[in-house]
Order: sequence, then C-alpha cells, then structure tokens
Amino acid sequence: MIYDQTGNRKYLTTEERKNFIRAAERAPIPISTFCLTLAFTGARISEVLALFPRRIDFAVRGITFETMKRRRPGIYRTVPVPDDLLTRLEETHSILSKQSDPRRRDELIWPWCRTTAWKRVKEVMKVAGVQHSCDVPKSLRHGFGIAGTIEAGIPLNIIQKWMGHARIETTAIYANAVGPEERRLAGRMWPSANQKRQSGREQSLRIFSAVRSARE
Repeated sequence: MIYDQTGNRKYLTTEERKNFIRAAERAPIPISTFCLTLAFTGARISEVLALFPRRIDFAVRGITFETMKRRRPGIYRTVPVPDDLLTRLEETHSILSKQSDPRRRDELIWPWCRTTAWKRVKEVMKVAGVQHSCDVPKSLRHGFGIAGTIEAGIPLNIIQKWMGHARIETTAIYANAVGPEERRLAGRMWPSANQKRQSGREQSLRIFSAVRSARE
C-alpha cells in the first residue's frame, strides 16, 4: 500500500525523488552508488545488497536482479539504468575488472548488513529534506513505481516487470497516487482566475445591459 493506516503517503513525490537523487550524487562513496541504484531501479533494499559485479550488464545498459519475495528462487529481471549510473558504478567499484576475475565477479558490491544500508539511505533522505513519514528505502521503491506509472506513462506491465511484481494488481496501486497528470485532469474542473475574472466581467455587462434596456 502507498498510504499508511493513518492516511500518510509512503512514497516520494517527483520533487522529493529529484532531491534525493541530487543528495545521493553528492554523498560519500560508496553510499552514493547504493542510493542511486535504489532510486533508478525501484529494487528492494535486499535485492540491491545482493548485487555482485556479474549482475551489472554494460552490454544492455542495465542491472539484473534476482527477484525476492517469490515462492521460488532463480527469478531474474533486468532494469535499464542511466549511463551515468553505470559510469559511477565502474569508477567506484571497478566492475569491469572484477567481472573478468573469477575470484571477484561474485563478491558483493556493497558488503553491508541490512541495518547499515537502511541507515545510509536515511542519512541521504535527511540531506534531501524528505519528510519523516517517507524517509525510508521503501518510499524510493514506491516513488519509482509512481514516477513510471503516472509521470512517464510507462505501461503497467513494463513497470511490473522492472519492479518484480508477481501480479499486475500490485503494480496498479501506483495509479492511485496524485501526480501532475492527475492534477491536470482535475484542473479541467477548476475555473482559472482568468476564467473567473472573465465570467465576472460578462455578468457585469449583462446586468448593465439589462438595466439600460429597462430604463429605455
């Protein structure tokens, strides 16, 4: 769910997601690459922690995850990522050289426990100015789903694939978030200030004409 039991949202807005990415870009290494990978893939924190060099695919310019929270292991998905992220991963973690070394291509990129990773994300969230109810890794995943579904208009089945959902009904929850597109649709029902002024002038003219006709 993208709202908690008290109605607070559990996802990052477009602006909050941008602020997080900017803060992550300035964060110390290797916190920067970890947070950017979370933001640009919508992956679960455990899926990113499980990454090793062999899963960074420079040929297709994407990252391959083993999907967690499934009934059986061995389900994989590849998520396209920006070239800048691939460059950062290479410069920070020497991915290509490790891929060619049988002893290192399967070592973890971020050898942290889940608690440490959680704390690192919270630190970047604080720098980004994200409000307390949303300053957790799960909010990044929800923000990714909303950015793709509502903001970018990417088909639900593609978002489902990238996020590793078993059922498209799970992905469809992101259509419930209020984004710019939904505001534009709702805005069609809202008279603008100009429309109000124009309506006011037209009404005044009608009253003036009616009074003049009565006098005549």
